[in-house]
Amino acid sequence: MTRRLDSSASGLAAAASILQAGGLVAFGTETVYGLGADATQPEAVARIFAAKNRPRFNPLISHFPTAAAAFTHVVACPLAHALADRFWPGPLTLVLPRAPGSTISDLAADGLATLAVRVPRGDTVAQLLTLAGCPVAAPSANRSGRISPSDATHVLAELDGRIDAVLDTGPCPVGLESTVLDLSIPSAPCLLRPGGVTLEELEAICGPIRLPDTQSDAAPLSPGRMLSHYAPHLPVRLNATAIAPDEAVLAFGPQQTPTQSASWNLSESGNLQEAAARLFAGLRALDLEGQRLHLRGIAVQPIPNTGLGVAINDRLNRAAAPRPDSALAPGSTLP
Repeated sequence: MTRRLDSSASGLAAAASILQAGGLVAFGTETVYGLGADATQPEAVARIFAAKNRPRFNPLISHFPTAAAAFTHVVACPLAHALADRFWPGPLTLVLPRAPGSTISDLAADGLATLAVRVPRGDTVAQLLTLAGCPVAAPSANRSGRISPSDATHVLAELDGRIDAVLDTGPCPVGLESTVLDLSIPSAPCLLRPGGVTLEELEAICGPIRLPDTQSDAAPLSPGRMLSHYAPHLPVRLNATAIAPDEAVLAFGPQQTPTQSASWNLSESGNLQEAAARLFAGLRALDLEGQRLHLRGIAVQPIPNTGLGVAINDRLNRAAAPRPDSALAPGSTLP
């Protein structure tokens, strides 16, 4: 049963405590209700995807109480500061290069070198984010593909029993998701998603803003845009039932106990939520160790294509997809 918390001091303290402990809390912003988790805890972020029944991993927006807090996790250009001064707190998300010291998990960032950050408007959400003391990753608090919720009752209709709590802050005044602006190339800002801040308002500060080419990989920062996505240096071979001596292995399940010199088990208990949380770290660790040992690739043992397994396999397919500079899929020459 999901707890319904009010926005009193005790309700806010309870919500913040749940977030700190790795739980899920839905909360109202000026746009829609978000489904929040501590963005620095990969297992907590994985719970978001599981609760939403989200079919693939996408970059998640991390929420902060102040612009100063947000800018500790990204490399902010002068244009980002100008936009923050004008529109934060408010319904604008900025995509910027990740700062070297950021603690936001790879799962929240979908393995990208950029982060999506925002400072939502509202005293209650600002208090929650301050009390939580962590970046809060929060997509809309609804089942994947359903209508975004603008009231706590909508959240409970979708997610009751699937999340720990909803902080009832009343109806959302905007009721439309935030605008997402890519500033990873400051000289060429790109509108990834229209929303609560209009294009005209943005162009008054930025000048001309380009729109992404939906038919190409030119704008990979919007969810699901890039086919070859966070590909390791080593080729990736999927659904491997036999492992060659010169391959690293990404394993899954209690029976998968490879003796390779480089191996990583996503979940020895076969827990897909744990596997999702460990996926990016595993790929990175095997890539580094495999290169050190001069291995020829990473073999991925089969992962069930159900529940979060759909998202995990989607992400692995992107890691194994043809690279932009090669027509040959990584791992396609392996046995």
